[in-house]
Formats: sequence, structure tokens, C-alpha cells
Amino acid sequence: MRGKTIMLQGTGSSVGKSMLCCALCRIFKQDGLKVAPFKAQNMALNSFATSEGLEMGRAQVTQAEAAGIEPSVRMNPVLLKPTSDRRSQVIVNGRAVGTMTAMEYHRFKPRLREMVRETYEALEREVDCVVIEGAGSPAEINLREGDIVNMSMAEAADAPVLLVGDINLGGVFASLLGTVMLLTEEERRRVRGVIINKFRGDVEILRPGLRMLEDRIHIPVVGVVPWMDIDMEDEDSVTERFERTAGRGDIRVAIVRLSHISNFTDFNLLSAEEGVSVRYASRAGELAGADIVILPGSKNTIEDLAALRANGMADAIVRHARSGGLLIGICGGYQMLGERLLDPEHSESRIPESPGLGLLPMDVRFSSGKTTVQAEGTIDCAGGWLSGLNGLRVDGYEIHTGENTFREGCVPFLRLTRRGGEAADRIDGVCNAEGNVFGSYLHGLFDQGGFWRAIVNRVRAARGMDEVEGAAMTLKQFREREFDRMADIVRRSLDMEKVYAILRGKA
Repeated sequence: MRGKTIMLQGTGSSVGKSMLCCALCRIFKQDGLKVAPFKAQNMALNSFATSEGLEMGRAQVTQAEAAGIEPSVRMNPVLLKPTSDRRSQVIVNGRAVGTMTAMEYHRFKPRLREMVRETYEALEREVDCVVIEGAGSPAEINLREGDIVNMSMAEAADAPVLLVGDINLGGVFASLLGTVMLLTEEERRRVRGVIINKFRGDVEILRPGLRMLEDRIHIPVVGVVPWMDIDMEDEDSVTERFERTAGRGDIRVAIVRLSHISNFTDFNLLSAEEGVSVRYASRAGELAGADIVILPGSKNTIEDLAALRANGMADAIVRHARSGGLLIGICGGYQMLGERLLDPEHSESRIPESPGLGLLPMDVRFSSGKTTVQAEGTIDCAGGWLSGLNGLRVDGYEIHTGENTFREGCVPFLRLTRRGGEAADRIDGVCNAEGNVFGSYLHGLFDQGGFWRAIVNRVRAARGMDEVEGAAMTLKQFREREFDRMADIVRRSLDMEKVYAILRGKA
């Protein structure tokens, strides 16, 4: 073992690998190490545009922020973005190289192995240690051939492995034992510790089971991590976030849950605002009573809009807007607000043309080109309530295909000042004349806190409630608080002396 890396693998998907990697990144940073995250291959619709305009998964972005370093596409050299049940867009080193079926990607994957290894080694040379995240389970027998993200990555990095099991799912001892038994003898030697995650209750109750597990697999349990009420970004749509209400208050926000929802990390800060509750809505009836409805990003805008029409959600969204309710569209949700969606090249959908919701007088034309760029701008609105925010700075990034054609009746409210590191002067967001329907391509529109505070205060004023004053919390402040809370819990839950010994190749 080279003593510069540690890898977390899991008994399955959504066992908490991403969050634990994030916690370790923060702990190592707190302890004075320069640390970087790495995941060879990520499958997620939550993505990010780096300062170079390259696309990577948001899980490694969050881990980089916990580590206190700038996100780099080298931390996630391969990103798969599902476009349907059978096909995914394949992004290599931050650039889309095509859309492939599972079998096509299986044949393509061996060409990536050497690139992944070289990318990892270049990253490792620049830091004191690397926290590597696996994907799914290393015991998936059908995926072992051609693997680039689990045990083959551990071998390439000469990394010791901590195996994570989720006790909240049930059957954690069987899943840990079964995973270890399905590994080869060489792979089992790499597993230096086991972590039981998401435990609720008194850990003393687990002691007999922990001893029995260690006797069976001859690998130490390095800790039991409790269920953490930490609001961190989710890697993808396998998340409990969609099933619960976040925040408490009378201002009700409903985010439409799309089949191909993407970048729903845009909304993590919303429930931190005083008096706001946020839920995801899958049925038309769940929009009833909402003060604010949000249409999020989509990897397949036209087909997601067709699904909204089929289940009655589209009509409910239009009724909400026509009755004066606030409606916000981000990226793909912004595109849905227009009058026509055109995809003559079938770059995103099998459907060449579709009517939009007809709430903003604009058309959207998709093409094979893709915008991935960081951007910043200011609120700049000629009239209406948004003009009271003129000069307010916002920043974030764009990841989308499609360009908008605006017609009379679209009121610009967001003007970019920089785009991709260069000066810009272009519209990135418009609203209707009434000011209750607006949209933008800018992911991160709410991250500075002030824009979201103004939206919520408008609802408060309309309902005769007192407005909230003072500085709004920014997403950066919110994340820093959550990183430290999570690191404190994980540090207390793990045998960190053992973890450091494993990291340094001494255990």
C-alpha cells in the first residue's frame, strides 16, 4: 500500500458512500492534510460545470468543497447521464463523447481504463491523500469484467478498502458477509475495515453481531455511524429527499418531480429559509395549496413534459400560474415554460416538436451542441417587483442544450456579466409581464440567498405576513455548517486511529 489513499466501497447503491467520503475529506482537511476526492465513474444527472467549462458529477464537487479545494474534472473522469432506461450520455474528461446503450458502453469501457489510472495518478501526486469512492457493489458478478470503478480501481491505486453497509435497509450482516464472500481472495485482502452506516439506537445492542461478523470475515469493524440528520447534496435520484418534507413553515414550496430530474441540488438551500417548507410533488393534487411551484432541470425536457401532460401535472402547473401563483423554471423547467420546443435533430428526445406550457412567449430549439460554463450576473429588470432587486449579484453554472428565441411579452430580469471567464452581456432569465412566472438556465440562482429571500418575502407580503430581514444564509455558509457537523459525528463514530493506520498502509 502506498499510504496515500483510502477507498470506500459499499454493499450496494445508496448505502452512504458519498456522504462518508465527504466526511473523511473534511476530517483529513481539519487534521492538516491536503486531500482530494476521486470517483472513476459516476452515474448521475446532478452535474456541475467547472471553471474550465468541463462537466463532472456533483458528489465529487461536494467532496472537493468539504476538502477545501477547487473541484476538478480529474476527480470524476467518467460521468454517465441516463437519457432513458436503456441509454446514457457518456462524458469523458468533462466532454460528451456520445450516447450509448449499456452494451455499447460495456464494449467502450476497456478503452477508459488506462486514462482513468493516469488521471488518478496525476491527482495523487498533487495531494497528501486521496479519498476514492466506489460505485454500487464490488460483488456484482456480471459487472466484474471491464470494471473501472470498484476493485480494479483499488488495485490501480493500490488502495486499502473500507466496506460500507447500510443497516437501515435491513440485513446488513448478511450483505456485508455476502459481499466479502463473493470477492476473490486477492480482493478480500484489500478490505481492511468495515463500517456500518445509518444506525438508529444504542450501539451496544449491536456488539454481539459485530463480534460474530468479525469472526466470520476476519476484518475489523472500524465503526458504527448513526443516522445523520445532515442536509447534504444527493448524488442522484436514489434519495430519501423526494419522500419527505424539508423545513417547517407556512410558506409552501412544491418542486415537480420529473422522470429525468437533474440538478435538484439547486434547491438544497430553500428549506433553510425561515418559515419555508419544501416537498417534491409527483401528482397534480400535491400542487394544491403551494405558494411557489418549481420546475427543475431535466435530461429529457420534451419527454418529461409529455409525462406531465399525461398525469395531469401540466394542467395543474398552468392553473397555478394563471391564478397568480409564483412559478419558477430552472434549465429544462425553464424551457418547458415556453410555447414551442423543437428538436429536429433528435438530440435530446425521440419527439421532434412539442408545445410548451405556453406561459412565456418564447421558443426553444435543441441541437447537438451543449453549453457547459460557469457564469455570473445581476438582476436587471425594467419593471415590476423584480426591479426592486436590480443590481443583486447571482452566480452559478449552465449545463444545457437548446437556445431560446424570445418574443414580445418576455421581460428580461437576469443579465449575465461574465460567462466562462469572459465578459458577457446577454439575457439568461426572463419573466412574464405579471412577474409571477420566470425562469433561467443558471444553476445556482438561489445560492447567494438574497434572491430566494426576496421571493419568499413577496409571498409573505401577499399573505399579510411580516417580511424576514437581515442577511440571508448563503449556500456556502450552509454547506460549511453541515460539513463540520457531519465530520464531528463521523469522527466520533469511527476508530480514527485505525482509519489512519489503514490509510498509511500500517493495518
